[in-house]
Amino acid sequence: MTTDKSTHTALHGTPTSPTSKVVLITGGSRSGKSHYAQRRAEALPGPRTFVATCPVIDGELTERVDRHKRDRAGRGWETIEEQTALVEVMAELRDHPVVLVDCLTLWINNLLYGASTDQLLTEEEITELCGQLLDQLALCRGTVFLVTNEVGWGVVPADALSRRYRDLVGRCNQLIAQRADEVVLMTAGLPLYIKKEHQS
Repeated sequence: MTTDKSTHTALHGTPTSPTSKVVLITGGSRSGKSHYAQRRAEALPGPRTFVATCPVIDGELTERVDRHKRDRAGRGWETIEEQTALVEVMAELRDHPVVLVDCLTLWINNLLYGASTDQLLTEEEITELCGQLLDQLALCRGTVFLVTNEVGWGVVPADALSRRYRDLVGRCNQLIAQRADEVVLMTAGLPLYIKKEHQS
């Protein structure tokens, strides 16, 4: 984990604390999810923490990561880069007033990539991990924004690994959305409010 200054409860866990709020922001690629999440987070009093799960594996990703860092520069953000240990990071950020995680889909991608080729990550395992993540979110005292992607709206993937990834992301999204206070679907840069606070 690097820092830069600039199924035990998955379905029926303890409700979030009175001062906490979890906002799940989903949508397709280039739908405006990250920009919307950052704008919402910057409307709240800081300090703010950005948790980046993107693995920097080539020049294109390096340029994209650098661009996002420039967008956050001078806006009261601390950046934590962590590809897999998201549950542990959230445990350390319980008392932070504003946290933005971008994104859950890359977190799952990293976990799947790191799994043994002869023992792929299962839906049961991702359910357990999401349950652990939800446990930590329930203990947070501030507002947590979680960015994810809708990956099941296109054609059925041709290979088994891609289908496994689609299924894992879909499972994660359902579990987090069920417990989130708000769920926002982004399309063409515009938010559609799927679930609002206090709505079952």
